[in-house]
Amino acid sequence: MTKAVDGAANELLGFSYRVEPATAGDRRTLLLLHGTGGDENDLIALGRLLVPTAALLSPRGRVLENGAPRFFRRLAEGVFDLDDLRLRTGELASFVEHATAAHGLDGSAIIAVGFSNGANIAASLLLTRPILLRGAVLFRAMVPFEPSEPVQSSARVLLSEGRSDPLVPRANAERLAELLRTTGALVTLAWQATGHQLSQGDVETTRRWLEEDHD
Repeated sequence: MTKAVDGAANELLGFSYRVEPATAGDRRTLLLLHGTGGDENDLIALGRLLVPTAALLSPRGRVLENGAPRFFRRLAEGVFDLDDLRLRTGELASFVEHATAAHGLDGSAIIAVGFSNGANIAASLLLTRPILLRGAVLFRAMVPFEPSEPVQSSARVLLSEGRSDPLVPRANAERLAELLRTTGALVTLAWQATGHQLSQGDVETTRRWLEEDHD
């Protein structure tokens, strides 16, 4: 494990990651979770665009798929390795806890911002370890698994989905919103006029949603 340094490349519990400090007294930390093929640098610019004053914590997924980093394995497109998802969700939760302590971040003000594979593992955190997250922004998320007993949550969640997304069927996104609502989470489901890629509509919707969360 290398020494943790703000704004530089770090390693903790096997995760390579970046962390950037908050400014202007902002207590929030955006936990940035990239999509397949991304890394710890992938969503830094997006995080700064969404909330210029929040701390940023951005780990790289530890699973490789044909050389492309991911947060958990899949068996095929849209078919997840549930045993690996369970394992990797626990590993990510431990990383968040340790990184929060190492960098003096406020553990009660962590908001996940995930895209695609990163959004899916964030959804898994919400269903299994919601105490870690005050809220979450899930771009192009799917149902990660069907829980037998969802863990109760008070998180605010924004699902931002593409109307013409070839990878996330509308019914699947609506089912994820339903599942999260059964936990007690306050869920907003927003539809964007795009496919799987992010759009300006995603950014504008998310900025408005995050402004409502600022305390």
